[in-house]
Amino acid sequence: MMPHDGNAMTTSPILANLQTLTKAALPEVEALFTQARDGLKAGVSTGGKVSNQALEARQFQAHALSWLATYVEALRQLQAWAGRLTEAGHLGEMETLILQIGYGEYLNQIAGGIPMSQGEIARLSDLGLTWTPGQAAARLMANGNTPDARTALVTLMQANHGRATFGATGLDEELEMIRDQFRRYADEKVIPFAHDWHLKDELIPMEIITDLAGMGVFGLTIPEEFGGFGLSKASMVVVSEELSRGYIGVGSLGTRSEIAAELILCGGTPEQKAKWLPGLASGEILPTAVFTEPNTGSDLGSLRTRARKEGDDWVITGNKTWITHAARTHVMTVLARSVEGTTDYRGLGLFLAEKTPGTDETPFVDPGLSGGEIEVLGYRGMKEYTVNFDDFRVKGENLLGGVEGQGFKQLMQTFESARIQTGARAIGVAQSALETGMQYAQDRQQFGKPLISFPRISGKLAMMAVEIMIARQLTYFSAWQKDHGHRCDLEAGMAKLLGARVAWASADNALQIHGGNGFALEYRISRILCDARILNIFEGAAEIQAQVIARRLLD
Repeated sequence: MMPHDGNAMTTSPILANLQTLTKAALPEVEALFTQARDGLKAGVSTGGKVSNQALEARQFQAHALSWLATYVEALRQLQAWAGRLTEAGHLGEMETLILQIGYGEYLNQIAGGIPMSQGEIARLSDLGLTWTPGQAAARLMANGNTPDARTALVTLMQANHGRATFGATGLDEELEMIRDQFRRYADEKVIPFAHDWHLKDELIPMEIITDLAGMGVFGLTIPEEFGGFGLSKASMVVVSEELSRGYIGVGSLGTRSEIAAELILCGGTPEQKAKWLPGLASGEILPTAVFTEPNTGSDLGSLRTRARKEGDDWVITGNKTWITHAARTHVMTVLARSVEGTTDYRGLGLFLAEKTPGTDETPFVDPGLSGGEIEVLGYRGMKEYTVNFDDFRVKGENLLGGVEGQGFKQLMQTFESARIQTGARAIGVAQSALETGMQYAQDRQQFGKPLISFPRISGKLAMMAVEIMIARQLTYFSAWQKDHGHRCDLEAGMAKLLGARVAWASADNALQIHGGNGFALEYRISRILCDARILNIFEGAAEIQAQVIARRLLD
């Protein structure tokens, strides 16, 4: 085992006084961010207010600021994680190496360029900045993420004895018990079958949904008074992470109920809460979110689907697309324009539109409702659909909150939880890629030895583990903020932004480790790659997410 004493640098890749170095380096990048934010704000503001037109003209700089802020918060949370583990006596060699490599790599990326996507690099010069790292930062940058450190980390990972994660997560005992329960379920009931579901483009079997309902997944965060468990958002993160490690489709089943329940809890009438929440919690009512339209994408304020009053009821007409799990569901949360004469978000209403569950062959059976499947690369287990409303009737009592024009506001209240959960799903997919790539690297022999013994292979695995832990801590922090009643749209957005990139990078690198076999459909890494790609698109594409973060930072 490697000694913890950093003075023995001849035998250990661990830096001496590591946490002293990370604590000293963090204020430097925090000051960089402040300087970048203030400089950009001055350039896009008129009369003390941010100009949308000026901000759009400097979109690249704004998004560079968002990524810089995300990295600074990620380093802050990685440091906080290490501090908690130290206090609890749980900071071992693996965790120490993750901290060291993470700081070394992210400080170097801040200095040299943060990858926003494969072909877009956010540099300090884009923000009018230069940086001469101080002594602590310079030492971490020079000696933090070294080949020896990566090799040492992967050696420890191989001795991990089948744990679900590489490195202590820092969560309490109850959450780790929840993790263990759902990890075992994913290992036994999901992973052996997920690739077959994907290749056959099948809906996830109803037995899985029944199992998840019995395990309380759909009522996890719904208050006990409405039949749920009343648990924390942190518990939802752990459950989503582990189920998504098995298959993103299974991990996303709970998202449908989470969004619907949050809408009703935040905006519903007492009668609506009493009617819908117990069924959502038990899994007897399966919901789907019906927001997106063919020509609007993220521009929800421009929706054209209309709801007109007819007697006591509402009649909906319009076309929706990218509706997940629409066939089997019992209720649709439909966003439609209900206030005549409006053209923006102020005229929108949300409707709890009841429907009859359909089948894979006949997804829509109600009068006034039609549509079809959208064939997709990945994320197949719930399927995507177009949904067409042709004078589809909705009971008057099912206008959410009973007041017109509140739909957009009601929807915005759910975005924090939705993006926290997307961050969790991204971590699960990334973890799946890491485990799959690592197993292949251990089993596959080349030139008389396993692939994992080659530094560029083990280096890929090490960086996956490090970035997964960084994204994990950022996501846990956003959930903690939500659980403690704090506004967390910024943190949740950052968790989603970084988590999606980490998932894609992990899947891409794991496929590379597989070589030609990774390109074969029979290997599950091909499915994990396709599943990872959606994370940068849904719940707000990466570009939209960066814009939202920038606007929040500059307000």
